[in-house]
Amino acid sequence: MSSMDSPLRWGLLGTGGICKSLAEAIALVPQARLVAVGSRDAARAGAFAAAHSAHHPRLRAHGSYEALVEDPEVDVVYVGTPHNDHAASAELALRAGKAVLCEKPFTLNRPQAEAVVALARERRCFLMEAMWTRFVPAVAEVRRLIADGAIGEPLSVLAEFGFDASALPPEHRAFNPALGGGALLDLGIYPLSLASFLLGPIESVQTQAQRGATGVDVHTAFMLRHQRGGLSQGLCSLRATTPWAAQVLGTHGRIELQPPFFHAEHFTLVRAGASPLNHHMPHRGNGYAHQVVEVDRCVRAGLLESPVMPLDESLALMGWLDVMRGQVGVRYPGEQISA
Repeated sequence: MSSMDSPLRWGLLGTGGICKSLAEAIALVPQARLVAVGSRDAARAGAFAAAHSAHHPRLRAHGSYEALVEDPEVDVVYVGTPHNDHAASAELALRAGKAVLCEKPFTLNRPQAEAVVALARERRCFLMEAMWTRFVPAVAEVRRLIADGAIGEPLSVLAEFGFDASALPPEHRAFNPALGGGALLDLGIYPLSLASFLLGPIESVQTQAQRGATGVDVHTAFMLRHQRGGLSQGLCSLRATTPWAAQVLGTHGRIELQPPFFHAEHFTLVRAGASPLNHHMPHRGNGYAHQVVEVDRCVRAGLLESPVMPLDESLALMGWLDVMRGQVGVRYPGEQISA
């Protein structure tokens, strides 16, 4: 591990679009350095390193995931592979003693998530699900306002995230069961996590879905009951293009997160008898930098998890995704979990 006075050194496990976004974000965080990227294809790793050389001039390319996690110059590994690979890659990095930021959804299912969390706790390595929404300034401020009673008792979160993915081939990860496809894991995690973040733990869920030709859910709606009594609604779709908006409703008002809610820069506080209050809170770059800052803060403080995205909540949310998939009949190859 680099000294606490030195930048935290990052390695990217994967070379897809989400890793490109994180590479761009790390360049905006002074206390972070991107030093390595790993792929199962050495040529792809080399091409990625070359493409990002302007901001990361000493970026090393590794031709295997094993070589990346064993790189002694890497402090933190970001897992940005397809859903079905998250658990294995996170475990690989944890066994190498690295801190890990694992892309959402955390794993394919709760049993996998439990194994990853148990390993992190056994090895005493930092681990966090990369739910970047929680760390963008506007969403963090919305949570603070709700806690301060700005809308009275919070009663409901309404959120949706959908787009028309019909042009994608059936083997694409969005539709491929072997890659953890479907609207719930790819998109539904956003409204689900937002509801949990703003209204607290979930008590029960009811889910309805349309399933596509490959068997995964493609248009899904769910209703959540929270332990504190709130009711939330979420919609995720690979068929319908939605506004990507979210609202939080309370007894004395509401907060409207402007699209796209998952990295909002604008929100409006509306209270009875008062003029709407518009808030503008820009995020840094593409919005991913704020979770990089959180990882840095936690690692330097000696924390093994983030209090904003705690591991027990990641486990709980994976469990609810399992329940929701069970309610609509979606199971992935080789899963050994109850319906």
